[in-house]
Amino acid sequence: MLDKLQAIKTRFDEVSASIVDPAVISNMPLYIKLNKEYKDLEPIVQAIDKYIKVVKDIDDAKSILKNEKDAELRELAKLDLEECSDLKQVVEGELKVLLIPKDPDDSKNAVVEIRAGAGGDEASIFAGDLFRMYAKFIDSKKWKQELMDVSEGVSGGFKEIVFSVSGTNVYGDLKYESGVHRVQRVPQTETQGRVHTSAASVVVLPEVEDFDIKLNESDIKKETYCSSGPGGQSVNTTYSAVRLTHVPTGVVAQCQDQKSQIKNYAKALKVLRSRIYEIELRKRNEEIAGQRKTMVKTGDRSDKIRTYNYPQGRVTDHRIGLTLYSLNDIVNGDINKLVEELKIAENAEKLKMG
Repeated sequence: MLDKLQAIKTRFDEVSASIVDPAVISNMPLYIKLNKEYKDLEPIVQAIDKYIKVVKDIDDAKSILKNEKDAELRELAKLDLEECSDLKQVVEGELKVLLIPKDPDDSKNAVVEIRAGAGGDEASIFAGDLFRMYAKFIDSKKWKQELMDVSEGVSGGFKEIVFSVSGTNVYGDLKYESGVHRVQRVPQTETQGRVHTSAASVVVLPEVEDFDIKLNESDIKKETYCSSGPGGQSVNTTYSAVRLTHVPTGVVAQCQDQKSQIKNYAKALKVLRSRIYEIELRKRNEEIAGQRKTMVKTGDRSDKIRTYNYPQGRVTDHRIGLTLYSLNDIVNGDINKLVEELKIAENAEKLKMG
């Protein structure tokens, strides 16, 4: 094990030297890649240093017990050995978790898409509730949110809303939200007080840079149109809204949030890139899933992942069988407990699978 840990330390030293090399700094894609590797390796190397020290302390204590005749020193060595042996187990546990292969996309920003599903107007209202839940969670994490595209519901909420989120490890936290969310409650439109079930789908895509996925301009069809509001009425008279179609894949992205066509084009291109990247990501995940069955799915948009039951004040995440009776806190943005439990479950599975 020490040989493997030493190899990680050697790689960390190589990366540390590389990120201050002017030739690397001038190569931005390489610099970003190495800088990310440095940040990923740093906590592992700190744990390795702790592990190496505790192993040395155990050896020293054993050496004293083997060679020392003084009763007082032997007693101290026994205590040290006991304490260090316990610490070694703790550090080994930390290292096991740290050495689980990371999803390379976890540190990326994200593009989030929320769409109303079954349930008519109530589904649009629920999509609006999910958007507000995420907006409050994003605010609590000190992340930045930017609207990309909005289609409002007739009775409130959204038929569809697309927004980007930037900050630290955004995709790593939000990716667990991908899937179908169900709500069970009495809709505002219900006159007889009956509980209805409605749904909205959430898709979380890692935001990718142009060096992550190359798009040829000749493959992109650009259309412009007037921005529209509720009911489809035009809200401005200039053709500032942009729709982009990637001809080879048929993937479409649009943006009408800005008054500037140039800004809308840049935002739509960001979404288009992320959607095309997701196609490749899905292929990769399907290949992995063929070898390993995972309980915590993080990308299947057709899976019913969570139910928000208002009459009982509960939220249930079906992937890990977790039920929390704190619906009000959760819909007001406190989804940390859900995210952390999903991470723990996924890491536990990875440890089992080796």
